[in-house]
Amino acid sequence: MSIDILALGEPMVEFNQTGEGGGSLYLQGFGGDTSNAAIAAARQGARVGYISALGDDVYGGMLRELWTREGVDHSGVRTDPQAFTAVYFVTHDDKGHHFSFFRKGSAASRMRPEDLPANHIRGAKVLHLSGISAAISDSACDSCFAAIDIAQLAGVKVSFDTNLRLKLWPIARASAVMRELIRKSDICLPSFEDISAISGLTDADALADFCLQLGAKTVALKLGDKGALVADGTTRFRVQPHPCKPVDATGAGDTFAGALLARIVAGDELQAAARYASVAAAVSTEGYGAVAPIPRAEQVRAAMGA
Repeated sequence: MSIDILALGEPMVEFNQTGEGGGSLYLQGFGGDTSNAAIAAARQGARVGYISALGDDVYGGMLRELWTREGVDHSGVRTDPQAFTAVYFVTHDDKGHHFSFFRKGSAASRMRPEDLPANHIRGAKVLHLSGISAAISDSACDSCFAAIDIAQLAGVKVSFDTNLRLKLWPIARASAVMRELIRKSDICLPSFEDISAISGLTDADALADFCLQLGAKTVALKLGDKGALVADGTTRFRVQPHPCKPVDATGAGDTFAGALLARIVAGDELQAAARYASVAAAVSTEGYGAVAPIPRAEQVRAAMGA
């Protein structure tokens, strides 16, 4: 099948703390920011593919089964028999949600530029990657830039979500690499916290301008429970947050990214796409886990009409 959105990164198996059993019970699910975004886009009706590597293990098989169920093409995902599929745990307290990762040396972290399925990239409309995609190892970072080069030579748009994780790399390296990735992006999807850490700025408009001045063509700045600020150099607007009853914000930003890209490739104007994505992200916070609560198009439309 032809691909609208091709995502690159590290998929993971998730164990998410629930509110039951005094915090001792965990719900098994799936995660990995770009995989979450790919599934979110597929649930909105986009044709989606994924690029990565998995271990030859049970968790790798579970992820392939997930993508098959969700209609995400995974023919561009390699199996590395010498490595493992990463997992992570999510815990919750009054300060929010917290991640513990087990990923060093994972199959995805061993990705190399020469392993990339170049024809998959050339055939897509949008290549989506993140700061985590680049942070997990030096060779994965090189693979991100190589994928972007392939995409840009083929006229494929590049989408970049910052997703800064300082447990994966020091701020100086993260800032240097992310500035270059922002420069190369057609669609930049930073969070307020991420881009503030990189730039030192704290005003939303200034943060959007920072990304535009680096070279991003369109910026959708995620502001959490304050909605989003979207700018493309000629237009600028706020997207108000959609009312919801959140229990777990894990993956909400990924849902926003996937839903936004899905509506853009479907032909929506930027403002309509951003409004849709904001509602999808809000609905996704009303259940536990990164993937299970991601709404399908009919759920988003129903929430928009509520």
